[in-house]
Amino acid sequence: MFLNTTIEKNRALVEFAFWAQRSGAILPDTYLLDLDTLEENAQLIQHEADAAGVSLYFMLKQIGRIPDVAKRLMEIGYSGAVCVDYREALTMMRAGVPLGHVGHLVQTPRAALEQILASHPQIMTVYSLEKAAEINAVCSKLGYIQPIMLRVLGKQDILYPGQYGGFALENMEATIAHLQTLKNIRIAGVCSFPCLLYNEERQDIVPTPNMQTVREGAAFLKKAGYQNLQLNMPSATCMHSIKLIAQNGGTHAEPGHGLTGTTPYHAVCSADEERPALVYVSEVSHNLGDKAYCYGGGHYRRGHLQHGLVGTSIDDARLMDVTPPTDESIDYHFELSENAHVSHAVVMSFRTQIFVTRSEVAIVSGISKGKPQICGVYSSLGEKLK
Repeated sequence: MFLNTTIEKNRALVEFAFWAQRSGAILPDTYLLDLDTLEENAQLIQHEADAAGVSLYFMLKQIGRIPDVAKRLMEIGYSGAVCVDYREALTMMRAGVPLGHVGHLVQTPRAALEQILASHPQIMTVYSLEKAAEINAVCSKLGYIQPIMLRVLGKQDILYPGQYGGFALENMEATIAHLQTLKNIRIAGVCSFPCLLYNEERQDIVPTPNMQTVREGAAFLKKAGYQNLQLNMPSATCMHSIKLIAQNGGTHAEPGHGLTGTTPYHAVCSADEERPALVYVSEVSHNLGDKAYCYGGGHYRRGHLQHGLVGTSIDDARLMDVTPPTDESIDYHFELSENAHVSHAVVMSFRTQIFVTRSEVAIVSGISKGKPQICGVYSSLGEKLK
């Protein structure tokens, strides 16, 4: 999906990927993360957000929720981590990374509540009155009031399977009245997902109905007397979409793929926007018939993987079609469209969610200065391996 764009806008990363595989510096099934470019992208987004009055939480699940990357983003000026699930919250918390937004898209389970709440997240999303009551009880024990955010639902909203939950707009008045009886939580915002999506026909990022739902949810709260609310509008957050968020009343956004220049929009965006900062490196395992097969492990079903560069360097590499396994199969291997030399590199670039893979992530620094070096290797869940 992003291979040609990466070659065009970050050729040095692709060149280093071939060297890293050829020299044995990394194993196959490793993502190479260009830290210099990620920081450059993060600064571009932060600059747009500052100008628009939008606060940013960083989303790192898609690149393996690495605390060391999180700390660099805090230095740039981001507000904190958005932790998509409780395991990510625990990882960031233990590493000393401030928790910005937790509980969205996965609610915090009862057994993890006290540990996570003791770190005082800036805001916690709730989907149900029962979870709000659990949070309230723990906060009463801890002796503080936790700001919460309501995940709101409209009848026309886009929702992905596995992500259902929240408070229906038509029940908001009753929901607010019930939550007001809980004295150790405070309603401080509303959110939904996805509020923005890339439109292929228009080749642009456009609002979804969810964005209007967030605005309507906030209107209910303002009518009930709540002020200074957080209107969190995640999905496809990048420098191009920040103004759209602000124009629709959004106060907070959560760049994830924008940090690595890998939203669908980045396959067509201009050269002065975010550049690709991530490639996937595999290696030819074997041939069978007129096909070759390379090591898998990093497949993401919505990744739109199409092509790979196969060879020992960017100059001698052949561009081949890559066929991922079917969705019901384990990604032990990817199929290449023609025979290739065993142990040659295969470099790919596609949309990913590293935290649901079994890959490793190697962070590369110094590419922008012509002195690339691997400064750390991590598991797909952010554990430092070397």
